Amino acid sequence: MRISRKKRPEKPLIPRYNINERIRVLEVRVIDAEDNNLGVMSTEDAIRLAKGQELDLVEINPKANPPVTQILDFGSFRYQKEKEARKQKVKSHVSDLKGIRLSIRISGHDMDTRKIQAEKFLNRGDKVKAEIVLRGRENAKANLGFDVINHFIKLLEGAMPVRVEQETTKQGNKITAIIAKK
Repeated sequence: MRISRKKRPEKPLIPRYNINERIRVLEVRVIDAEDNNLGVMSTEDAIRLAKGQELDLVEINPKANPPVTQILDFGSFRYQKEKEARKQKVKSHVSDLKGIRLSIRISGHDMDTRKIQAEKFLNRGDKVKAEIVLRGRENAKANLGFDVINHFIKLLEGAMPVRVEQETTKQGNKITAIIAKK
């Protein structure tokens, strides 16, 4: 399969607004710069009124009947909208699934290290997948793997409130459990 190396264009942060002559309807509802409703008027009259105030006529809600427009400075309006969109983008965090690999023969110190790493992931808003890969004769001792994962979950519960999203299960030679913060 071929991998595309082309840069994909980013989606714009704000929707596209029709301004001044780009407004294609005959009549619009006009709101002035101080948020007063001026009523329904023809588009040409509204544009002329906006130009008289050295401002722009911006179509705010094109789906209304008649479409709602506002007289304002489009540059500062667009800047405010982009600023709000950037602020929302920063606040949004997509939850990832982070893996923590354990072993049946894991020492206490290594278990503490894995616990600290899992706490970082959970505090960041991610989910943690605790996993043990069984090798060779360990497959016959799968119950020890279940004990290790349950002990790991109890350690995490002692540090912070967590919930087990997927119970401890064995699939093939792996024992896994998914943990999330409450």
